[in-house]
Amino acid sequence: MTSVRDDRVRSVPLLSQLLSRPELGAVAGTILVFIFFAITAGSSGLFSAKGIINFLEVSAQLGILAAPVALLMIAGEFDLSLGSMIGFAGILIAIPAVFWHWPVWLCLVFAFGTAGVIGALNGYVVVRTGLPSFIVTLGSLFMLRGLTLGLTRGISGRTQISGLHDLAANDPLNSLFSGQVFTGTVAWLAELGIIGKRPDGLPAISGVPVSIIWWVGLTIFCAWLLARTRFGNWIFASGGDANAARSMGVPVNRTKITLFVMTALAATLFAAIQVLVTGSADTLRGTQKEFEAIIAVVIGGTLLTGGYGSAVGSLFGALIFGVVQMGIFFTGIDTDWFKLFMGAMMLIAVLFNSYVRTRAMRSR
Repeated sequence: MTSVRDDRVRSVPLLSQLLSRPELGAVAGTILVFIFFAITAGSSGLFSAKGIINFLEVSAQLGILAAPVALLMIAGEFDLSLGSMIGFAGILIAIPAVFWHWPVWLCLVFAFGTAGVIGALNGYVVVRTGLPSFIVTLGSLFMLRGLTLGLTRGISGRTQISGLHDLAANDPLNSLFSGQVFTGTVAWLAELGIIGKRPDGLPAISGVPVSIIWWVGLTIFCAWLLARTRFGNWIFASGGDANAARSMGVPVNRTKITLFVMTALAATLFAAIQVLVTGSADTLRGTQKEFEAIIAVVIGGTLLTGGYGSAVGSLFGALIFGVVQMGIFFTGIDTDWFKLFMGAMMLIAVLFNSYVRTRAMRSR
């Protein structure tokens, strides 16, 4: 009897499997960036315990934004109000605490709640009007920045509000957004000689900033949401073909509105960490962060056209961003070249992702 080949169980070559992964370009880029700076800045302290924490902290600030932005872009939408939301959320925390004497935990709840409403409003306008999210959130970008400046100057007479350190010192939520963790583990590693010590005998680093924990945790959550839940399927379907998704019963509008809420909440998380770590809020915080987040997501393998991408890839995109930014500093290169490099990285990533997507479709 002649056996019949079943294409459903055919083996897929390893190369095709790798090319089908959105993260491939970002992983390769991360390896190349590490090799480059290991050669050019290996003796400068970039890869010491202190240097590693520095570039991880820079990466974490962007990565907190990039993970939910990746989900939104996979669904075929953009949120250009992200940077302005950071500045707005910062003053929503600082003004009530400093001028109205609210407890910091209540200010945080107020900021997150307000951001959620604004995110839902952005999403609602997009899905109800059919206008491009680029236009809707561009309008929100200017409105939120103007509102931030107007409120802050009107109430305080300044564009910066300080004094949060003392107010948040004993707040029950302060440790969630500022400070460090694993201090005992770090001290133990220093005693073993794995982590270097300062001249006074203390470890070179005192712990791991909480922003890094938030970054990793949020990325894991978003990756799980995409890969293991029905909502993740809805995200891919909404970005791939919204009309076909609706005909299959996918709640496209609700999915997109939820994702806009997530990006707004991520911006508020970013703002909360900045405000409580620095002890101040500034109306210009978050400027151009929306574009940096998009760059990290695109480098991570997400297509600008939607329907294809990865939350894990955004982690590598943010890591490349942090390593390059700190690597340029450690090597003594003029930091004016940083944005040129990131723009070139985005262009290369778009071309590579398009190639990968074409190869992946051919292998099916």
